[in-house]
Amino acid sequence: MRNLDLSILVAEDDLNLGVVLSTYLRNKGFDIFLCKDGREALEAYKTGKYNFIITDIMMPVMDGFELAKEIRSDNPEIPIIFLTAKTMEEDRIKGFKIGADDYILKPFNMDELLMRINAVARRGIKKIPEDAHYKYSYKNLEFDYFGRTLFNGEEKYSLSLRDADLLRILFQKENESIERSHLLFKIWGSDSYFNSRNMDVYMTKLRSYLRACPDIQILNIRGEGIKLVVNRSEDAEK
Repeated sequence: MRNLDLSILVAEDDLNLGVVLSTYLRNKGFDIFLCKDGREALEAYKTGKYNFIITDIMMPVMDGFELAKEIRSDNPEIPIIFLTAKTMEEDRIKGFKIGADDYILKPFNMDELLMRINAVARRGIKKIPEDAHYKYSYKNLEFDYFGRTLFNGEEKYSLSLRDADLLRILFQKENESIERSHLLFKIWGSDSYFNSRNMDVYMTKLRSYLRACPDIQILNIRGEGIKLVVNRSEDAEK
């Protein structure tokens, strides 16, 4: 499979890993610029033209979370992948809330990283079919798949690519159970334990976004999978 034409900004304070990672990706045909901390990466982002970000989290001067926030405030569309040794679920949730498109634990396989880069990038450049209807609204909820936004009547959220992909599938299968393995293969490409845990983090975040809409819930159904439950009883009574 041909790699996409990407200019990737890499922020990694481990010099050895940074050099190995940059060399590997350059050999795969990507344009790479390596920075040793978040502050240096932010300055490079402001002066360069990049369409993909890979950043460590624990870095001096400015960490990856802060870097991602700054870049997201300027460009909500640019894909961001976190590289980190952090394993705490709250750290993953924080990363995804900022808008990360993927989250890879160290140590990692370079070939897997390459596949994830291409997968994230390809989701980001999908062309919109002229007859596509990927907007969902119900009462105070509005979801725009291609705009990657969710408005719940109180707050408007910018969604990552995987947030939007998950919500689209759930909304398309409203009130139907979807097997976890189907979602994992559809969005992550495999149903590995790590991908399954990643999906749980995404689901936790999406549930928090939907709390202001009590008629819509994402439920885990034992023995069946995951279901987006929409209570339309009020509509039926009208």
